[in-house]
Amino acid sequence: MKGTVKWMGNEKFEALTEEGGKIIFGENGISPMKTLLLSVAGCTSIDVVMILQKMREPIEGLDVEISGERRDEHPRIYTKIHLHYRIYGDVNEEKVKRAIELSQEKYCSVGAHLKLSGAEVTYSYEIIREKV
Repeated sequence: MKGTVKWMGNEKFEALTEEGGKIIFGENGISPMKTLLLSVAGCTSIDVVMILQKMREPIEGLDVEISGERRDEHPRIYTKIHLHYRIYGDVNEEKVKRAIELSQEKYCSVGAHLKLSGAEVTYSYEIIREKV
């Protein structure tokens, strides 16, 4: 993976990936630490959807709410992270639980990085069976 971060003036920075993806940091954008937190939610979301699809579960939608607490002293790393999964569809609860566990324990690289830095990562979930 390669990328570039370019200072755009004041407190604004543009991050570009080699594939053409773009993120604005700072002024009118997202802070790098919030981006990291959202990356955990994105990583695990992809995992859970793909796992449930491989299990042939009729998932119709998913959203993940994420919150994090950071320590007061520098570097202000995350100490606690909580993810709340909302899974839409008439899915099997045991398979949902297993998909989340696999993401948390094996597949989500971003979450693994934060756990290695000492962050406590917890999660909860709910299944919403009504049509999206």
